[in-house]
Amino acid sequence: MCIAAFIWQAHPLYPLLLLQNRDEYHNRPTEPVAWWDGSEILGGRDAVAGGTWLACSRTGRVAFITNVLELHPFPEAKSRGELPVLFLESTKSPKEFAEGLVKDAHQYNGFNLILADISSKSMVYLSNRPEGEPVVIQEVSPGLHVLSNAKLDSPWHKVQRLGLNLKDLLGKYGESEIPVKEVLEKLMRDKVKADKSRLPGICSIDWEFNLSSIFVEIDTPLVKINMFDLPLNHSMRTLRLIIIN
Repeated sequence: MCIAAFIWQAHPLYPLLLLQNRDEYHNRPTEPVAWWDGSEILGGRDAVAGGTWLACSRTGRVAFITNVLELHPFPEAKSRGELPVLFLESTKSPKEFAEGLVKDAHQYNGFNLILADISSKSMVYLSNRPEGEPVVIQEVSPGLHVLSNAKLDSPWHKVQRLGLNLKDLLGKYGESEIPVKEVLEKLMRDKVKADKSRLPGICSIDWEFNLSSIFVEIDTPLVKINMFDLPLNHSMRTLRLIIIN
């Protein structure tokens, strides 16, 4: 399960500091971070559907997305990875883009989407889950936030753990420059898993337990999930630190 922690408009040196781990199956082709041909977008790219999970633009726009953990995703749904791309290619404000997305949000499997524009100091969060409920657009307040595969700042173990660890590191360095290597090694490679009593209970206990750490690493030939046999070589594929100043 992917996870992102970010400091938004709350540090004197960084309008946005963003850490993200992306978990994915190793057999899904992915293009590394680069400027996209004929585009103003910088980011990694899903070589299957053509979208992205995290990218930014030359004009200071940033978008990232996580899936919502759920039992029965719809196989014919539109690719969620296109949403960050559509925002970065548009000229709409984060709120305007989110408002325009509401009517089509049901066409995608569960997602959490963060849209930001650094120049206007605007950031919004929206999710199309719980299914059947109205899509709510939330303006993100300045401060430290963590997003995984549930709502923004959810009480999940890995969300709370990463938030506390990042808060401690900020306390250590105050308003000074934050060392990139220490952030990546100490915070984003954390393999401590949740107590099984604290798992959300959406999928199988073993599956959720294996994905409950900030840094995910699973390597087994086959796993049975919800009565489907899936090949499993699933782990943290990319680790990113984005600093905008």
